Amino acid sequence: MRLLCLSAAVLIIMPCLAAWPAVRPPAAAGGEGASTTVTRIGVDHVLVTAGRDYETVTARFREQLGAFDAAALKRSLEAGDDAATRAAVERMAGPSGFMLFNTQEHGALLGLVDIRAKAVQYVVGNPLFAVEMTRHAVGAGLYAPLRVLIREVKPGQTCIEYDRPSTLFGQFRDPEVDKVAAGLDRKLESLIESAVR
Repeated sequence: MRLLCLSAAVLIIMPCLAAWPAVRPPAAAGGEGASTTVTRIGVDHVLVTAGRDYETVTARFREQLGAFDAAALKRSLEAGDDAATRAAVERMAGPSGFMLFNTQEHGALLGLVDIRAKAVQYVVGNPLFAVEMTRHAVGAGLYAPLRVLIREVKPGQTCIEYDRPSTLFGQFRDPEVDKVAAGLDRKLESLIESAVR
């Protein structure tokens, strides 16, 4: 049985404050005319807990992903053929439309503090989805690709965590970015559903 839990604890600030950026004067060591803007945003943190073993969930998750090939993308971009570049990126995507950029073995790192755990962060996305947002708000590149954490809660129970893309990208207040981000919500939900069913 699956439990879906939305947590507003991470990065959530009262809605009335979310729209108010705070501007601080430049630090003394900064360049002339430098300024810092801090904006509070609200993010939906999603936890999906499934009665499935960790190995099964991670295998099903990974089989829906393609593999990002940075060298192939670089060669294609340098060749200057946009159509060929798009085709090359499309070939990298898996059935979910996403590809795997990287993993971080947080469970293995916990061994440094004598904790045994199974927990891996997956960096997933698609450059073609990213560019449809960054063409309107280049700051969206901070959140693309996305991050998903899969961890074992106990034998036979696994949790998948992520921040809902539309709430990350919503801070840019651009309808075109919002449209792509809503699509990412659906794609990520579908990917996770396929991993836990």
